[in-house]
Amino acid sequence: MSGANGSSTWRNWAGNITARPAREVSPASAAELAEAVRRAAEDGLTVKAVGTGHSFTAAAATDGVLIRPDLLTGIREIDRAAMTVTVEAGTPLRRLNAALAREGLSLTNMGDIMEQTVAGATSTGTHGTGRDSASIAAQIKAVELVTADGSLLTCSEKENPEIFAAARIGLGALGVVTAITFAVEPVFLLTAREEPMPFDKVTGEFDALFAENEHFEFYWFPHTGNCNTKRNNRSVGPAAPPGKLSGWIEDEFMSNGLFQVVCSLGRAVPATIPSIAKVSSRALSARTYTDIPYKVFTSPRRVRFVEMEYALPREAVVGALREVKALVERSPLRISFPVEVRTAPADDIALSTASGRETAYIAVHMYKGTPYQTYFTAVERIMTAHAGRPHWGKVHTRDAAYFAEVYPRFAEFTALRDRLDPERRFGNAYLRRVLGE
Repeated sequence: MSGANGSSTWRNWAGNITARPAREVSPASAAELAEAVRRAAEDGLTVKAVGTGHSFTAAAATDGVLIRPDLLTGIREIDRAAMTVTVEAGTPLRRLNAALAREGLSLTNMGDIMEQTVAGATSTGTHGTGRDSASIAAQIKAVELVTADGSLLTCSEKENPEIFAAARIGLGALGVVTAITFAVEPVFLLTAREEPMPFDKVTGEFDALFAENEHFEFYWFPHTGNCNTKRNNRSVGPAAPPGKLSGWIEDEFMSNGLFQVVCSLGRAVPATIPSIAKVSSRALSARTYTDIPYKVFTSPRRVRFVEMEYALPREAVVGALREVKALVERSPLRISFPVEVRTAPADDIALSTASGRETAYIAVHMYKGTPYQTYFTAVERIMTAHAGRPHWGKVHTRDAAYFAEVYPRFAEFTALRDRLDPERRFGNAYLRRVLGE
């Protein structure tokens, strides 16, 4: 196990969160991680594990011991009889998806980027979009974690089921995840249909678009009446991926290179944003392609931003989005990033944003370095009026009192935390705010 005392400042991907831990450790096994937790307890230090820093909150920040999972990577086991894969907690989703594809396997659903570690993504409730298939955490069959006393627990529906019910989205509050077992299935093909659509049409037909497609999402471009829609559905093939040139133009040049220039211009001269938005939103063209899941679900995201996302009852999402649009139109706000809308079925995870209810998500973004508080505060008022649940890894101002109202199983989670970590070995300022002392 490698370690360093008086370590340097840690920053998240967006640069809006920093921390200066007392020391950093990089355990090479679950046993070494357990020893690091025990040693931290002896020294009176808190412990937090950090992944790739793609959370916009201080969920992983600590002034105690920072666990880096760089050496806890790779697939432990593929069980083809059970159709599961067990993977080390620090494995990036990019590596997992590619390794599974080589084995002819795939996760059923996933988010739209692959940069996070499997533990970081699941612990904060990362999700994609789906009519019937839920978040990455909902595909978990077992979790292995080190608890506050240094014990190594395996949790599943049969083993420590009460911990399993909560630990799939544990916010790092119940222990440090060392390995995850996911359900997998034979690799399949998805046909993606991307198509521009007017705002009034996509919101007016939202229920039908949701019902008719396995995976539906759309982006609204503020200061315009334009959206871009994406429908992903299973296909018998054959595979027909985007051409190298056309794919590069859409995914790299347009969505990253040119978008970076547009955002930089908008940050320097905000008055140009509405005009740029009208032009750029019309530059998108329809395209259809067919490929294996991770090449359809995910896209490169190189333009850095800050994000807030709220989960709403699905029936409330169109009304809430229209309120956001009216807010932007009547205010002096200048918003260069699209607003993203996705869906998820209800699940049974205590702190899942889709726990117990059919859900739709509204995500708002601002370019890195651009003041975002006014916009996010105004949008948050709309979201909370609809009993919205903020994404655990994205900017929000809600606290434990609010969560106790919008999560029916919130008390179940906090009681389990009291039992597993009574001394708050895994606590930090963020968890104190969202879970209570």
